[in-house]
Parts: sequence; C-alpha cells; structure tokens
Amino acid sequence: MIQEHEREAPREPERREPETQEPETQGSEAREPEATRRDSGSAESSRANRGWWDRNADEYQNEHGTFLGDDRFVWGPEGLDEVEAGLLGPPESLKGLDVLEIGAGAAQCSRWLAGQGARPVALDLSHRQLQHALRIGEGRSLAFPLVEADAGALPFRDGSFDLACSAYGAVPFVADPVRVFREVRRVLRPGGRWVFSVTHPIRWAFPDEPGPEGLSVSASYFDRTPYVEQDERGRAVYVEHHRTVGDRVRDVVAGGFRLVDLVEPEWPDWNTQEWGGWSPLRGSLIPGTAIFVCERD
Repeated sequence: MIQEHEREAPREPERREPETQEPETQGSEAREPEATRRDSGSAESSRANRGWWDRNADEYQNEHGTFLGDDRFVWGPEGLDEVEAGLLGPPESLKGLDVLEIGAGAAQCSRWLAGQGARPVALDLSHRQLQHALRIGEGRSLAFPLVEADAGALPFRDGSFDLACSAYGAVPFVADPVRVFREVRRVLRPGGRWVFSVTHPIRWAFPDEPGPEGLSVSASYFDRTPYVEQDERGRAVYVEHHRTVGDRVRDVVAGGFRLVDLVEPEWPDWNTQEWGGWSPLRGSLIPGTAIFVCERD
C-alpha cells in the first residue's frame, strides 16, 4: 500500500453490499427497462448507476476485459493508449506522483500508473467493479488502495493529489459535473492536471448503432435531456447525461480549471472491433470520444 502523505487513509472497498433496492422485475412478468429521455437529478442518477454497474460489472469485464487489459491505460473504444497519447505527461514524469483515478472500474488504468512508479488510488461508485479490481490485482506486487465513493463527495483532504484522471468514469453519468470538478480541484495540489474522457457530444445526435443506420442525424444535438432506462414503475435503472462541447468547456471553467487541450481520437486501422455504437465505420467519419485535458491554477 502507498504511504498516505497528507490525505485521509484510502483503503480497500468496504465489505458492504450495495444499497438495498426492490427487485426491478418479478417472475414471468419480467420486462426489459424502457429507454426514454427525461430529467434525472443527482440522487436518482447516482442510485441508478450504482445499481446498474453492480449488476452488469461481470458482463462488462467479460466482454471488454481483454481489450482493456489488466494494466493498460486506454482512453476509450478507439483504443488510444496513454503510452502513445502522453496526456498525463511523459511516463517518466509520473514516478512518485499521487494520482486519483475516478470511476476506475476494475482499476486497469491505476494498475498501469502503479507500473510507472506513481502512487494511484482507484475510486469507483460500484462495489462489484472494485471486487473485479481485487480479483485482477490478487497476487501482484503493485498494490494500491481501492475506495468506494461518489465522485461528487470525494473522501480525501484538500491538496491530496498531484494528478487526477478518468477514462469514461463518472463524468458521463452525473447530473452535476461542476460539483464533481470542484471536488477534483479541491483534492488536487496547485498545478495539478485533471484529464477525463467522455462520449463525444456530437454522438448524441446520432442513433447508438455501429452500422450505416448510425450515420444519420436523428435527434437535436442541443437537447440536453438525460437518457434514462427505467423499470415498469418508472424508476431509473441507468442514467447518462448529455452536454454539448460548449457545456463541457464551461463546466471545466466553472469547476476552477483551465482547459489545456481537447483531444478527439481518430479510429485506428488496427482496431476492427465494435463496442456498442462505436465501430470502424462510424469512427472513420465522426468522433466517438472527447478527452479534456485541464489544469488547476
């Protein structure tokens, strides 16, 4: 385990079960969640997404674990690797840095960071995702803390980290990203870098389909109404929030950061896989991921 320096002691995820929820479906009347667009606040979004990731972590890791690797830092479905991108800085500059990964999942990125000599802490809302992090890390020499917590209420002291990062973690799923960014700023030291990736905002105007049917605009880019999957009682079981590029930039500034770069990865020739609505066909025509590189003044 890493030394604690000025932060509260991170620890392995608490051995507690996710919040108790009523069953979404019962018996022969089980139904698939209904997809809709409606408002969803912070509390509902957090509850729904914690439950969704706890229920789907096994399938997610089984399906995407090989692509993500056990100790790689991949920014998105295009396969842009931090080794090539260097968005956190040159690998040699990471040695000795205290790094917070937000929405870490099975902590693949944190494991890579530890291999570069950094001192990562992997944080995620989902208990089951962090159990996968424990599974992958078992028997490895590079140990680091796992923390189960909401990104909007980070359980660390001010100025605990040199760097924060998130590869599709937390930010797309929160109703109030500025709250998250202000929390990240609080726990970063002056000059600290905050780098996060999200679904590229333009993708919200197109159907979430990997084939030709996903190439025609079907919705307004300017419609910020959240995408919600809900059960037969109208309770959200999954929520994703849309922000335009301008919204994201304003959120970064409102959170107390300076935007250094906005990276839109192109789809590489070697990547022939489909991942949800991401595919070589769509990736060759429109961006699928946006990576925001920010710094705390």
